[in-house]
Amino acid sequence: MNIYGFTLIIGLGSVLAGFLGSLTGLGGGLVTTPLLTLALGVDIHYAMGASLISAIATSSGAGAAFVKEGFTNMRIGMLLEIATTIGAVLGASAVTRLPGSAIATMFGILLLCSAYVIGQTRQKELAMDKADPLATRLNLDSFYPSDDGQQKYSVFRVPQGFGLMFLAGNLSGLLGVGSGTFKVIAMDQVMRIPFKVSTTTSNFMIGVTAAASAGIYLERGYIDPGVAMPVTLGVLAGSLLGGRLLPHARTPVLRRVFAVVVTILAIEMTYHGVTGKL
Repeated sequence: MNIYGFTLIIGLGSVLAGFLGSLTGLGGGLVTTPLLTLALGVDIHYAMGASLISAIATSSGAGAAFVKEGFTNMRIGMLLEIATTIGAVLGASAVTRLPGSAIATMFGILLLCSAYVIGQTRQKELAMDKADPLATRLNLDSFYPSDDGQQKYSVFRVPQGFGLMFLAGNLSGLLGVGSGTFKVIAMDQVMRIPFKVSTTTSNFMIGVTAAASAGIYLERGYIDPGVAMPVTLGVLAGSLLGGRLLPHARTPVLRRVFAVVVTILAIEMTYHGVTGKL
């Protein structure tokens, strides 16, 4: 395969990655990293470096559109970014100490667990009818647009969500993704934020988390412009398209798309990691 074909495949695959990433709040790294490593044979460390840059592009592309539409809760995003940034720096500092096969196995297992959790239909909790005092004090409760007008929602379990965001940031630095998977889980399942608000706020946060890790990857030589450039342009185009479609998408469909795509990628990454093929 010549350089032009290589670049074209990366670019087209990254458009799909950005599209799915913006719709589900995951960032493009969950698709671009398996694409680069499994399909094109790129070293996993360079794939993770490129996916971090693409995560920044996803956040910049889709994030602005979601803020304009009124879905993103910026107060929640700014609060939780404190935890994700600290975790991302610590995770990126440890990445060179692990072999590629170990990273791939961790990547696959965590994705599989995430697909299972987010794919479940969230059950209403009777004990959740009272707002979190900390959320009230920080003015985190808000509204989001729907077909029936502005819908009010409350935020719960702020300390638990903050702690999970530190873990999300740590995994972002360690696995070279925007960690949108774990951000969405923390906000949707723990903090009880509506799914569309969770995904859009995750998109808003991903860029800051990825930027904290990307500086360390760049310093260690894991960001190759020849790989990062088509990934970034493709993911940016896909994220802008996804940003236009999200307001009209159905939440159950988003959950199913998330679960199916991530499960397939998780099985592939785990298999290649366990067998030492990466």
